[in-house]
Amino acid sequence: MSELIAAISTPPVPSAIGVLRLSGSGAAACADRVFRARSGRPLTQTPDRQLVYGSLLDRAGNVIDQVLATVSRAPHSYTGEDTAELQCHGAPVVLSMALEALYAAGARPARPGEFTQRAFLNGKLDLTQAEAVADLLEAETPQAARTAAGQLTGALSRRVEGIYDGLVDLLAHFHAVLDYPDEDIDPFRVQEIGEAMGRAERGLKELLATYDRGKFLTRGVPCAIVGLPNAGKSSLLNALLGYQRAIVTDIPGTTRDTVEERCVVGGVLLRLIDTAGLRDTDDPVEKLGVERSRAALAGAELALVLVDGSEAGEDPNRLAAERSLWEEAVARCPRAVLVFTKSDLPHGWERGFPFHGEGTPEVWLSARTGAGLEALGEVVARLFPQGDGGEAGSMLTNARQAQAAQAALAALQEAGVGLRAGVTPDAVLTDVESALESLGELTGRTVREDVVARIFSRFCVGK
Repeated sequence: MSELIAAISTPPVPSAIGVLRLSGSGAAACADRVFRARSGRPLTQTPDRQLVYGSLLDRAGNVIDQVLATVSRAPHSYTGEDTAELQCHGAPVVLSMALEALYAAGARPARPGEFTQRAFLNGKLDLTQAEAVADLLEAETPQAARTAAGQLTGALSRRVEGIYDGLVDLLAHFHAVLDYPDEDIDPFRVQEIGEAMGRAERGLKELLATYDRGKFLTRGVPCAIVGLPNAGKSSLLNALLGYQRAIVTDIPGTTRDTVEERCVVGGVLLRLIDTAGLRDTDDPVEKLGVERSRAALAGAELALVLVDGSEAGEDPNRLAAERSLWEEAVARCPRAVLVFTKSDLPHGWERGFPFHGEGTPEVWLSARTGAGLEALGEVVARLFPQGDGGEAGSMLTNARQAQAAQAALAALQEAGVGLRAGVTPDAVLTDVESALESLGELTGRTVREDVVARIFSRFCVGK
């Protein structure tokens, strides 16, 4: 017997369709208390996954909408339990009244992510697939959606299970030799242990190599827009977003704090951070903004270093400041792009910056006219390639997954050190068991309850 839960699964805004969901013992019977089929046949007597037309009732029994209803019985449902859905018009007041009627009929409010959590607990999804549900709901680019959909179909799980099964076979063979010495079982050889662990280690390294790309696809790339005051940082942010998000003036130091927004540039989701102009200042407020700008730069994966293209580059003090800023960006950030702004104005710069290295990505653009924005997108796309389409769904996409894979790899490497040092196989295989436990945490075989609770807390109610 599982508690009966109910929730609205569509956004609380006027829409063509609204959906209410039920899961748990007595789902069909509870739905029957708020639904009257036109045929007169109750949902408890309706075949699975058959749409039934009828009236939706409030808690007083008054008709509030004409709807479709369906039931799915355990174990053939999303959650693995008895479930029911009511599909009505998406009027928030109708959905609210119907939900109150379901509560009065015996259901309780569902917690965020509780439907998917039940699917995980009932073996309908593993943990990477459950995480993919949330990633799919939050996807902001086609690549992110394809990655989440691939994980949801089990692509990452199958990749991890391949490594897991290889290690299980290794342990099974070892214990079979020990436990059944009189049986005709091939003897266990140290070389075979090393080869099996080597295959698993290579597989884990290849898997971990996907993490940065998977993380950027799903979460976006932290990108700091930096430059001296009036280099055009806020203008570029506004141009990329397509609306006036940041205040733009000719007065140096207008931006006093970091401004963060998300947008897609070159097919890559960027988490843009417009920073205060980096310069020495005695203004305490501006100084705090500069400190936050440096912190944003240190935490970014991409720096767009802006240089005012309308300046001639003849002021030695300004040139020294820009040189210092470029060197700081290169030192603090894994990737940096040199962006000359205000290309629509006359300029005295030669094409190229007098102190950046050979091969540095360079773009000339005008935030006012939009010229050069496409070229910037092309540079960003080269720096953050989307990868092979066939790989979608088989990449690590969050820190929890990467930490579990890293722990498994560390345990295998420790086992390899012991094997090469002549440690007995049974001691070596203890580390292999630790690697298996970490892989089990990745897919949810052995994950702790607090980790499960934290994962599903990020879901919306109704999913």
